Amino acid sequence: MKILYIGGQKSGKSSLAEKKILEICEKKPYYIATYDDSFGDIQMQERLKQHKIRRAENFITIQEPLQLESVIKSGESYIVDCLSMWIMNLLESNKDYKQILKKVLTIDANIVFVLNDVNSGIIPENSLSRKYIDVTGIAGQMVAQSCDEVYQVIVGLENRIK
Repeated sequence: MKILYIGGQKSGKSSLAEKKILEICEKKPYYIATYDDSFGDIQMQERLKQHKIRRAENFITIQEPLQLESVIKSGESYIVDCLSMWIMNLLESNKDYKQILKKVLTIDANIVFVLNDVNSGIIPENSLSRKYIDVTGIAGQMVAQSCDEVYQVIVGLENRIK
């Protein structure tokens, strides 16, 4: 089963995604943390700390900022938190996000994806931000098309849209 949770920053999508994967899997799922913590961002480190406390002992954590296809195995259950950070990591690399997503989406595994909804604002004036928003939108469409369920999250409330 493939599921997507999409919402704005601090909308509650990660908490709901964690709850969902725990409901649908039989054994301890994997939590793929995609944030690249090499920037020394203290605010993001505090967010990561809170995520770790919340998920406690319920998950087996895998830190993987780039190669999702290398850590997702058939027959297992995963949460990918989050695709938005993964996309940000890929922007400066030569890796093809579409090819990676196609591979990941064909793996016979339970995967709950988390994605920030960044496509509702204005068009940014710098090219890197435009590229990020464009890639996030295209990746979101690819994932949503392949998912069995898609949830939009607003203020901690989920609305099933697929």
